Amino acid sequence: MAPALTYDPNPSAPRLRLPAGACDAHVHVFGPAARFPFAQDRGFTPADAPKEALFALHRQLGIDRCVIVQSLCHGLDNRVVEDAIAAGGGNYLGVALLPLDVSDEELARLAGAGFRGVRFNFTQAPNPAFDVDRVVAFARRLEPLRMHLQVHFERGLIHELASPLSRSAVPVVVDHMARVDAAQGLDHPDFVALLALMKNPLFRVKLSGIDRITRDAGRDGYRAGIAVAQRLLREYPERCFWGTDWPHPLHDHVPDDGVLVDALERIAPDAALREQLLVHNPQRFYRFAAS
Repeated sequence: MAPALTYDPNPSAPRLRLPAGACDAHVHVFGPAARFPFAQDRGFTPADAPKEALFALHRQLGIDRCVIVQSLCHGLDNRVVEDAIAAGGGNYLGVALLPLDVSDEELARLAGAGFRGVRFNFTQAPNPAFDVDRVVAFARRLEPLRMHLQVHFERGLIHELASPLSRSAVPVVVDHMARVDAAQGLDHPDFVALLALMKNPLFRVKLSGIDRITRDAGRDGYRAGIAVAQRLLREYPERCFWGTDWPHPLHDHVPDDGVLVDALERIAPDAALREQLLVHNPQRFYRFAAS
């Protein structure tokens, strides 16, 4: 049996019109597996979600730019993202998954191909291959290439990762609002720790995953997740990015991407703030070509 789609191929049309140059700063592409095989040691097997489906979604939603993040299901073979970047006409950039011993030549090649950062995943089960001190040491190699670290970690790990990540030689982007449990409210220690971390200008945060950190789906739902994103954007308006997380892998439901776009009106009620979040912040940080 083929894997089920984790995305809606016919999302609702958003009511909100996005500003020109709007960026979806966190998506993935999967396959097609016949051309880009999945990693042998992958933890999950998704349905194909190729670049053509992503481009079509962005046309429907009014999104002009994008950052594609390499997924663990494709492992350390970044060709699927590189292919999408090449087809994106300068409006699609990437974040790679790489071993710590990647050669300087390959790092430079990926930077030239449109990769702006390298992502590391941290879980409660320690991984000696990617312990945080080795990742921070690796970051020194990214500095001359103007690349950044991107970190994705399980809920609660912010308390042990905050201090070592603060020693990074390059900016650090925190995925999905650190996976805090929005239902616990804005006073929960995990969220308080994220706010404290963001006081350091080294850090950025992606306001993606309002649909992952709360359960109340629906066009007017995700209230708790929206409250978390609102607070981060209010406190740190120049260091936040937004993303859909399409095609929503390993999720407990299939989000409506039109609903996620419309949630921006509540995350950033002011049009100027939305433009900063969607246009100016990613333009400056990811260095898209001027349109």
